[in-house]
Amino acid sequence: MHPQEGVMEGTGANSRGEISFWRANHPSPLGRLGSPLPSKGNPLRWVVSRFLDCCWPKSSAAESSSSNSCNSKPLRPTAYLDGLRGFAAFLVYIHHHQLWAHGAANYANAAVFENAFGWRGLFHLATVPGVRNFFTGGHMAVAVFYVISGYVLSAKPLALIHGEEHGKLADNLGSAFFRRWFRLYIPLLITTLVYVTSWHVFGFWNPVCEPKDTLREELWNWYVEFKNFSYLFKEGPVWVSYNTHLWSIPLEMRGSMITFIACLSLSRASTRKRLISQVLLMIYFIYIVDGFYGALFIAGMLQCDLDLLSKRSDGSFPRWLRRAERYKVFIYYHFFAISMWLAGVPSQTADVMDLRGNPGWYWMSFLKPKAVLDPKWFYLFFASNMLVACTPRLGWLKRFFESRFCQFLGRISFSLYLVHGPILATVGDRLYHAVGYVRPFAESQVHMAPWTNIFPLPKVGPMGMELAFLAPHIILLPLTFWVAHVATRTVDEPAVRFSNWLYKKTLPRSDGADFEPKGGDDAAVALLRLA
Repeated sequence: MHPQEGVMEGTGANSRGEISFWRANHPSPLGRLGSPLPSKGNPLRWVVSRFLDCCWPKSSAAESSSSNSCNSKPLRPTAYLDGLRGFAAFLVYIHHHQLWAHGAANYANAAVFENAFGWRGLFHLATVPGVRNFFTGGHMAVAVFYVISGYVLSAKPLALIHGEEHGKLADNLGSAFFRRWFRLYIPLLITTLVYVTSWHVFGFWNPVCEPKDTLREELWNWYVEFKNFSYLFKEGPVWVSYNTHLWSIPLEMRGSMITFIACLSLSRASTRKRLISQVLLMIYFIYIVDGFYGALFIAGMLQCDLDLLSKRSDGSFPRWLRRAERYKVFIYYHFFAISMWLAGVPSQTADVMDLRGNPGWYWMSFLKPKAVLDPKWFYLFFASNMLVACTPRLGWLKRFFESRFCQFLGRISFSLYLVHGPILATVGDRLYHAVGYVRPFAESQVHMAPWTNIFPLPKVGPMGMELAFLAPHIILLPLTFWVAHVATRTVDEPAVRFSNWLYKKTLPRSDGADFEPKGGDDAAVALLRLA
């Protein structure tokens, strides 16, 4: 499946046959993008074909759905996690667009979205508990990303632990450790590099980044930011000015390491003590230190462990949970309702006193432990866990996330997370100015003057669904989906294949010849893990 070391040499029919066999069995680590030029035919046609294949590819999600209809390839048991992750990435897109557009003229307008229903006497449909998650559910989405990542990253290691296959466990975790950095940061590196060069190449103004005088200065600044941003042990804020929405990627990396280390550390523990240890780790990360992301990853690991144990009949699954199964519909509907309430935690600031001033959150604010510096993550820890737990147990909810649309979103979710910010700051900002969302800043008014109010639309309708807000998405939504799809095919998927190929190249030839990436990181690759 992967390239071997060495090069076939020779001439004649036999050597050509050997070369064809070698190419067929040892493709490029970049997959389709790295496929060799055809020995016969028009090279230009091949280039055009490759370009069109990347720009207008057949969706794997669509192919999967088509095959599902013929019952030839049923969805994976965890396909609902793909859809949940994809829909969560879509909520991040909506959240950022709502705040960008409505905070254009006055940031107080955007603040309404991130506070509770009735805050300062303001009552809007977009802030109603439950409903608000469709407008500003981005923070909840990030928490869901981390729980899902903890679940899928630990799935294969836990299965090996249950089977007492400790040798295979070491191989699996070694592979996952090695490939994780490349899988997360190569797509980030490429997309940010394209973005930072774009305003020097095309000469447009960017409201988010202060352009450097020369492209050389810009690239040096980008390099410094990226190498610090991608350093696992970096102290202080994890931030990259070129795409501030990517702050969650370093925490994704750290949470992944916590999950791998927990799997290795607890691999010899008894079932009961392993489960207790995971609970204690969650308590440590959420109540003793400010490590909410670690708690979310371990919670995903615990859910996976319990799901695997529930399929066994040897009594290893906790008896009190087995007895509660008869009430699971009642329990999980309550989990879903509580999850939707907690997901709407006011998040404008990290000040607990601001949280306390929101209707319905005064008494809830006293539950926050002192260790958590940003209150919202404490409540989102419980909200995201409840949502992930109840999704496969509520039939209508599981079917929604297994739908064709959500499966498509799941496939492009990582790229959607990477590219929606740059598109918002470039194309989106201009379209919002065109329909009437004008920023009052002098610099913005100078640079955006050609776009300002060229097609003003009335801001009629419920807050968050105004005509002027929805109209730009006739262009922005399909454009963002298309760019995310292209990035998935040309950047994200090749990065996954490259990390697998690179790991294989480090192995002895006898091991590398039989290496096939399995479980662990690859299970999460199927879910297009974010940050």
